[in-house]
Amino acid sequence: MFSFGSIFQQYTPVKVLYVSSYIPKKCGIATYTKDLTNAVNLLNPERLAEIIAIDDPLENLPYPWEVTHKISEDDLLEYKRMAEQVNTSGADVVSLQHEFGLYGGAGGSHILAFIDNVKLPLVTTLHTVISDPTNEYGVVLKKIVDASTVLVVMMQDGAEKLKTLYEVPEEKIVVIPHGVPNTPFQSSDKAKRVKKMQNRIVLGNINLLSPNKGVEYALDAVAEIAKTHPEVLYLIIGQTHPKLLKQNGEQYRNFLKKKVRELGIQNNVKFVNKYIELHDLTRWLSAFDFYITPYLDPEQVTSGALAYAVGAGKLCISTPYIYAKEVLAHNRGVIVPFKDSRAIAQAVIRLWNNKEEKYELEKNSYRFGRTMTWPNVAQQYLAIFRKFS
Repeated sequence: MFSFGSIFQQYTPVKVLYVSSYIPKKCGIATYTKDLTNAVNLLNPERLAEIIAIDDPLENLPYPWEVTHKISEDDLLEYKRMAEQVNTSGADVVSLQHEFGLYGGAGGSHILAFIDNVKLPLVTTLHTVISDPTNEYGVVLKKIVDASTVLVVMMQDGAEKLKTLYEVPEEKIVVIPHGVPNTPFQSSDKAKRVKKMQNRIVLGNINLLSPNKGVEYALDAVAEIAKTHPEVLYLIIGQTHPKLLKQNGEQYRNFLKKKVRELGIQNNVKFVNKYIELHDLTRWLSAFDFYITPYLDPEQVTSGALAYAVGAGKLCISTPYIYAKEVLAHNRGVIVPFKDSRAIAQAVIRLWNNKEEKYELEKNSYRFGRTMTWPNVAQQYLAIFRKFS
């Protein structure tokens, strides 16, 4: 495994170009890159981050000053031309944020035109590691990992997949957790009063809404909880995912709203249909008694939403997708089976009635979250960038 060694002691400024989606695009990778570059900039102020934004020209987004270049996601020639510009830019390192669906071409193959032509050290963060290296996504991923200087994954499972499925040498891989804000550990009572939700048991999730989030199973759980705890309130916070909205409109949200009416839990569910910025996200999180991720994809290897909840010391109840199993291990949360509303309900009721156990799980979560704060994450990234600059 990649070793940081004594490079934490080096303070040489390093110029990094980041290839990623970027704010104000409403996308988890865009938010991640903004948070990461903010944190790295604090440690590397002489060479502030510059962003090459993967762009949808139809969105006409007003990017901030740090976006120095754009690549139209479906324009293959732009990827090659940008690599040639990067080679003469005076940059030391390229940080590529890779996620499927972000880059154009079959399996996201357009990014290969950039990678094949760029001559600088390439530090690639893999937000997903496909389990099948033979399908179109796996074939593209294999080419990306072979061309990268260093591969960053956010959990040990990703590192193991790279070694066993993609034959990546261990010394080329580094595990750096998903970053989280450094928030204080506090009771939800004060935040609930501010939000006018006092005397409620507050459950919720904060996501770009899409069917793979499995929210309907949480709604069934709320109906079960309300039988004995009518004060339960479930918050569904976040806009519908922009790509889903383009394809299907509000079909999924309307399905959920219909289900709420059918279950008779209109007084127990609140939709907050807006994109949540970081400062708002932490305020909402502080009001939660339970954070629920009933996701349906067992292969999901990152969840910024779950990471933020763990970082805030929330009691998380989750289905056993890969990221949740690793982050909530060792009594840091509760894992329930996929599509099992009753298990969610039983966990909430049991822990609400056992405040001592609930508090212990929250403290375990918060302690683990301290290893994931953005300053810690940025220090590890910067050590890699300096190693290869």
